[in-house]
This record gives sequence, C-alpha cells and structure tokens, in this order.
Amino acid sequence: MARVDLCKTSEVDEGSAIRVETGDLLVAVFNLNGAFYVTDDTCTHGPGSLSEGPIVGDTVECDFHNGVFNIKTGEVVEPPCMIPIKTYPTAVDGDTVYIEV
Repeated sequence: MARVDLCKTSEVDEGSAIRVETGDLLVAVFNLNGAFYVTDDTCTHGPGSLSEGPIVGDTVECDFHNGVFNIKTGEVVEPPCMIPIKTYPTAVDGDTVYIEV
C-alpha cells in the first residue's frame, strides 16, 4: 500500500468537501465535525461530482440526479442511485489528510 497525501486540513471547511485529483484518483475529501472522510468523487449513477453536492449530517446528495449517499460508509441512502460509492480509510498526519491505496 502507498500513502497518498490529498490536502491540508485547513483546505476543507467543516461541513464541506473538496475535489482532489491525484494520479488516477478523483476523490472527494469531506470534513464532518472535524473528522475527515474520503470517497470517490463521481456518483455511481451518473457524471455528478459529490464534492459539489449538498451535505446534510453524514450524507451527501449528488448534484446530478439527487441520489443520496452516506459519506462514512458509501451506502446509498436515497435513489435513484443503487450502487454504493467507494470509501477510503482516511487519516490525518499533522495537518495533512491522506489515504492508503
């Protein structure tokens, strides 16, 4: 496994997300009450960017078809999406958010 540094904690405001492209990865980094979570950024139902969708609690709504996913687990909360999004074990080292892939 390789460590992939994604961003600084200060780049992601609490209750929001940013899109990060690195290598072959396109991910969304979420800050939920100071805890960081990383998912694939592209919705499993269409071309929507999850980092641009509204966040309510621990869910994000796709801005394309309005499907809702649990940010922590990737599970579908509301259709039309049927396939969960990929989540990544996320850690913080100092002020750097990273994943291992």
